[in-house]
Amino acid sequence: MMIGKFVSNLFKTFPKIFWSFPTGRMQPFLVAAILLFYINNSFAQQFKFAFFTDTHVTKSGTAEEDLQRAVDQTNRTDNIDFVIVAGDLTEEGDGASLRKAKGLLDQLKTPYYAILGNHETKWSESGVTDFSKIFGGERFRFEHKGFLFLGFNTGPLMRMADGHVAPQDISWLKKELEQVGKEQPVIIVTHYPLLPSDVDNWYEVTDAIRPYNIKAVLGGHYHSNRTFYYDGIPGILNRSTLRGNQKAGGYTIYELTPDSILISEQMIGKEKNQWASLSLHKKYYESAGDTGKYPDFSVNSEYPQVTEKWIYPSGVGIYSSPAYDKNQLYVGDDLGVLTCYQADNGKKIWSFKSGSRIVGTPEATKNIVVFGSADNFIYGLTAKNGKLLWKVQAGAPVLGAVTIRNGIAYIGASDSHFRAINIHSGKVIWSYPNVKGYIETKPLVTTDKVIFGAWDNTLYALNKTDGKELWKWTGELTRMHFSPAAVWAVAAGGKVFITDPERAMTAINIETGETVWRTKQSMVRETIGLSEDGQRVYSKTMNDSIICFATAGDTPCQLWASDVKFGYEHAPSMPVEKEGVVFGSTKNGLMFALEAQTGRILWKHKVGNSLISTVVPLDRHRIFFTATGGEVGLLEWKE
Repeated sequence: MMIGKFVSNLFKTFPKIFWSFPTGRMQPFLVAAILLFYINNSFAQQFKFAFFTDTHVTKSGTAEEDLQRAVDQTNRTDNIDFVIVAGDLTEEGDGASLRKAKGLLDQLKTPYYAILGNHETKWSESGVTDFSKIFGGERFRFEHKGFLFLGFNTGPLMRMADGHVAPQDISWLKKELEQVGKEQPVIIVTHYPLLPSDVDNWYEVTDAIRPYNIKAVLGGHYHSNRTFYYDGIPGILNRSTLRGNQKAGGYTIYELTPDSILISEQMIGKEKNQWASLSLHKKYYESAGDTGKYPDFSVNSEYPQVTEKWIYPSGVGIYSSPAYDKNQLYVGDDLGVLTCYQADNGKKIWSFKSGSRIVGTPEATKNIVVFGSADNFIYGLTAKNGKLLWKVQAGAPVLGAVTIRNGIAYIGASDSHFRAINIHSGKVIWSYPNVKGYIETKPLVTTDKVIFGAWDNTLYALNKTDGKELWKWTGELTRMHFSPAAVWAVAAGGKVFITDPERAMTAINIETGETVWRTKQSMVRETIGLSEDGQRVYSKTMNDSIICFATAGDTPCQLWASDVKFGYEHAPSMPVEKEGVVFGSTKNGLMFALEAQTGRILWKHKVGNSLISTVVPLDRHRIFFTATGGEVGLLEWKE
């Protein structure tokens, strides 16, 4: 399409050059030379833009002042055509901080384009919906003087894990690139670098963009100026606007000349300093990726007794576990759709569309499935056909997982309320209104208590009958990011067991809320599981191992540790015991099974490279799973 425009312009500009003197035939070499000249120079319009990243605006501190200074200096700088803001605009991802950041950015005299960072996607009371409401979307696309700019989210969304580009974002990326063709130069913007240690499906992104004229991938996250190659594709990471240990902060100036991209650090109040450049004429990467760097699935050949009975690639991100009941599997996704699958073969039975993404795990019983949505509603559906039975409106997104006991659904939301709802009528039995942070966990329901954590450093215990507060535990936690909010608490022997991001396991007296013991012996994080007999608890460590502690006693007693060799790990997927087997999963697509009494490895199997949420065992031989890459499936192990 663009070539056609060039040729048309050539005929208008040089009509006589195209024809030879004696024959009137077009001189091929002249046409080729002039056409090449036009192609090479059509994108040569010089321009500059500013690049902000990792502004980390919060309710207090110097980050706001640093961003204000960057905005002011950009406004005083001549010939800045636009500004790109590459994520981590806020520290805590909350709506108030996002609005504060937008107020500062709106002072820019040029257009600006913003994407999310992990601080907007991991910690978000809105389920990552506020960003779109405030900034207009999670992606951007614009063209400027012959260049296409594409920016998109690199996650992770709500769960601690590696960065991840959702399957629907990869589909969008491919579509946008297909529309402009392989000649137009493209600049990609992400928050995370597209490195194996940062984005779990980096190779899916580089494979998607490789056929096109990608000039660079720009990003942040590291708070420093660095250059990389993402499987050959040039990557530029940029400094934060924060001052750090300096007197003032800074940002980056990009200047595109006829043949180069010049990258300069702009310290506040100083002259810019060029620190890198890229050629616009050099092809930096091969047409095929280096498959030797792709994820390794050789572990599957070590355990051939594990088979994938079925896997359904939904094409949409999934951030919660499946719920199983009576040969039906229920899965919520990033587009707000709850889908019911036939559990034995993966056939889709029905789907129900809510108004926003589903983050919390649903639960089903007695032909009713209950789930929350970021559209501020809690839904009750007929499990057989997905018809709406009732819905309860909350005052904010509902991100919590559901626990149902004796016909009552227990679920938390982001509106400071935790609710108990009759699953048959949708009537709210009681509502506890004093939660200070948002709730994402699956509540623990005992004979007389409901226990859950929130993103406010607190574990709450309520009376199961009327919702009255019994006790609150805050332990030694001081920062919101250390809250026991993602772990699914368990109870045995008169104690509640949790782990938290401060890398500690804690046993709490279930009647008083007092700490019985707390240990950082094994560097655990946000995972806990209970044995079927209540004698043991399990947790993943942050490197390679599963550990097992006794539930009895007033001091921590480790029973065994198993070196599963899954590497660095921080995903909040809980260990689950079924019929003497402990099942677990990781941030990089690995599932495994251990002998519950000893920790002996029974099998391992890898189905992808993205986060597997807490698995759902049907028995000791079969488990259901979901992955952030959009996969839903069933594994079977033959002893």
